[in-house]
Amino acid sequence: MSASLPAQPLERLLAIMARLRDPKDGCPWDRQQTYATIVPHTLEEAYEVADAIERGDWDGLPDELGDLLYQVVFYARLGEEEGRFDFHQIAARICAKLERRHPQLFADEVSRASTAQSGHWEATKAQERAAKDLHSALDDLPLALPALSRSAKIQKRVAAVGFDWDSLGPVAAKVTEELDEVMVEALAADPDHKRVEEELGDLLFAVTNLARHLKVDPEQALRRANYKFEQRFRGVEQLCCQHEIPVNQAGLEQLEAFWQDVKLQEKDS
Repeated sequence: MSASLPAQPLERLLAIMARLRDPKDGCPWDRQQTYATIVPHTLEEAYEVADAIERGDWDGLPDELGDLLYQVVFYARLGEEEGRFDFHQIAARICAKLERRHPQLFADEVSRASTAQSGHWEATKAQERAAKDLHSALDDLPLALPALSRSAKIQKRVAAVGFDWDSLGPVAAKVTEELDEVMVEALAADPDHKRVEEELGDLLFAVTNLARHLKVDPEQALRRANYKFEQRFRGVEQLCCQHEIPVNQAGLEQLEAFWQDVKLQEKDS
């Protein structure tokens, strides 16, 4: 296939995707893919975008965003081949949704005046869910979301219909209550692993709710905690190397001492 590609980047990308999926001359790997087989790659690319942002890798971010855009183009190509939808329909639908949800910016003056009220965004989304025959506040929440993010969305949805505490005290008390229940199960004479897991899940759910009330994204908070722990432990490993002590032979007491040294270095830097 020797036809030239369009010069405009987006049209060029769509043409490249079509060529990759060409039944005769396309790429064998791309031709074999389905909606389901692409999903893991989509999730991976989304996390790589998040990672680049967290690391401040602004030079690499366009590459990561390009990889994520390629996933959308791939789904669009599959839809076009099956006569379901194409890229332009995807773009048209998100344009329509954004305009519908921001009437104060895109509607005429009369519509702006009638919709300039708090809660319009959630009200509009509720109308959209009803139009799709999604009547529960918890309908259309993706199962594939990371558990912490999905917990936060569940809690936000039920809070929108009034099922929520109006102060921080009961939220924090619930965390303490759930922690106590975890320890009761964990310290039982013959711990039931399933019961421990259930109570621990309740604790995590309660902590997620606390994060929401504190206006903290729990997924982001945990990602940052992971990064902080990783950086500190790498510092511990470096100190072990400097003292010619194998990490796996240092022992907890020595590792804890090095850990405290790393934390002090952070405060001094």
